[in-house]
Amino acid sequence: MTCHNAAENGHLECLKYAHENGCPWDKITCQLAAKNGHLECLKYAHENGCPWDQRTCRKAAENGHLECLKYAHENWCTWNINTCHVAAQNGHLESLKYAHESGCPWDGITCQLAAEVSWNVSNMPMKIVVHGIAIHAAMLLRMAFGCAKYAHDNVCGSMNMPPCLNGHLECLKYAHEEGCPWDERTCSSAAGHGHLEILKYAHKNGCPWDKTTSSGAAYHGHLDILIYASENSCPWDEGTCSNAAKKGHLDCLKHAHEHGCGWDASTCVEAAVYGHLVCLKYAHENGCPWDEDVSFFAAQKGHLECLKYAHENGCPWEVDALLEDGTSEVKAWVQHTISQQNE
Repeated sequence: MTCHNAAENGHLECLKYAHENGCPWDKITCQLAAKNGHLECLKYAHENGCPWDQRTCRKAAENGHLECLKYAHENWCTWNINTCHVAAQNGHLESLKYAHESGCPWDGITCQLAAEVSWNVSNMPMKIVVHGIAIHAAMLLRMAFGCAKYAHDNVCGSMNMPPCLNGHLECLKYAHEEGCPWDERTCSSAAGHGHLEILKYAHKNGCPWDKTTSSGAAYHGHLDILIYASENSCPWDEGTCSNAAKKGHLDCLKHAHEHGCGWDASTCVEAAVYGHLVCLKYAHENGCPWDEDVSFFAAQKGHLECLKYAHENGCPWEVDALLEDGTSEVKAWVQHTISQQNE
């Protein structure tokens, strides 16, 4: 532990004294020196017989200590694919370049990790404090995205735009302007998270979208997103209405239906499953079809008011199924209703 502590904290004289007086060391000594960028400690340990392995290179790359990485590699320390992985994952472009150009293996995961860290960085506040220094998230994204782009440009697997960069428009602009590809997931993610400005930017700059943008907006109740999407001819289908009904977003359901979005029995079914009576009423009163599944799921989930409304308005039911799978309250009501009908 003495040598470990000395190497970890860069205390070269302590490391020398400990070693010269018989204190043991091992591979972790070199790892800790490399991890913390203490090149002189790493040199001393290696030149005096301290063992190392691929984790020395990994720790240097993981923490962006290029000189330690160079020294270790040039002195025959082994490395493997994890060296590139951790460099990309932590946004250390120079370490990634050095490793790749010096023959270190990589694969598609390298690109993926770089793209994922771009996404993770975008989850931070626009400005964070690291060791007392204010750093903008966009700056960190440039580090991470630089790795992703370098890996992609050098034929390392494939890379896509992290879906919507968590609402950070400047980050999205940077990534797009640097040539990062995007696809329908960018718009659908923006819609699902309620990021209207992100969606506008993506759409106006040629990002494709599909029905998942509309259905995602409806599911999460983002009416402004749904309005923008429909006004700009974004595709939608029955899933938009059923998602709105599923989550009880009557305003989204109304907008979709009143502007020509199709619906089917699944809209009423979803309203019944989740007990959204207002959505069920709106859908039925405006001509949405329903079937016995509406009654069955309302009974199974214990949404008695939905079941009552459906039955009183002519929705079919299978009595045996309701009595078998309905809640106790539902069963009692069904039995009472049947007995009244038989009188």
